[in-house]
Amino acid sequence: MAVYTKLNQNKIEKILSNYKLGKLDMFKGIEEGIENTNYFLSIDKKKFILTIYEKRVKSADLPFFSNLMTSLNKANFKCPAPISNKNNETITDFEGKKLMIVSFLEGKAKQNLSPTNCKLVGTEVAKMHELTKNLKLSRQNDLSINSWRKLFNSVKDKCESIHKDLPKLIEQNLNDVEKNWPKNLPRGIIHADLFHDNIFFIQDKFSGVIDFYFSCEDFFAFEIAICFNALCFDGLKNNLSFNVTKAKNFIDGYTSIRKLTNEELDSIKVLSQGAALRFLLTRVFDSLNKVEGAIVKIKDPMEYLMRLEFHKSSKNHEDYFF
Repeated sequence: MAVYTKLNQNKIEKILSNYKLGKLDMFKGIEEGIENTNYFLSIDKKKFILTIYEKRVKSADLPFFSNLMTSLNKANFKCPAPISNKNNETITDFEGKKLMIVSFLEGKAKQNLSPTNCKLVGTEVAKMHELTKNLKLSRQNDLSINSWRKLFNSVKDKCESIHKDLPKLIEQNLNDVEKNWPKNLPRGIIHADLFHDNIFFIQDKFSGVIDFYFSCEDFFAFEIAICFNALCFDGLKNNLSFNVTKAKNFIDGYTSIRKLTNEELDSIKVLSQGAALRFLLTRVFDSLNKVEGAIVKIKDPMEYLMRLEFHKSSKNHEDYFF
């Protein structure tokens, strides 16, 4: 979430004239995140999120995101529900951009998840996978392994400015990952961006997941690898360490709903290495291609270089959980 498109009260009221939601009480831009413009809305004392799609999000993908959230919501998975406008459509055009209004998910993100939180998240991720494997929805992963070489080539000449060894280290890891990437693991629709700021709790009770705008079809175990990177490292960026207890709790929660195959277990190392590489590359790209005038917090790529070092030196899944 971020603010690229700046809206005043008149413009938001003009947007709301396409909906039957009521009168705007107040609105506020949300700075967290990097992809789309987001506003918090209070309308007749009810809360909503308005998202305007920018940057990497393709208009053709929006029906997929809307249908996914609607389907998960109907199946009682806790996530925002898209709101239909007066034309009974969840996607609205406004000043040359597409937007969506979704219900507000109560709760808030935790900066640092406990092992118990990780177990709850693991359980919910497996529930989501069990639901999405039956959905007749499809979207390829635009940020899959097939895209990483091209992304690297686009930053190769400039990323020395972030760290002098970055081109060499990315090249080594990319070669490893391309050589060892699995071909045929259980797959379906994954969230693909399950960072702590997209997972909400009310006190220590899981309250839901937000921000489905990277969701796509991929290996279920790749989602686990993303969660290991996003949720299971502790400490400051220069002294990051992998928390095996958190990872073990996550896997215990996950496998209480969906068992992992031997092939998935064998692939955890390379999938985790690949997930770290994917987030390193997109963060490097974003830090080198800042949007002028945008209110946005650029995330530090170097955190993911530390993660890559751990994955490169690990032997197999037993280095992640026993």
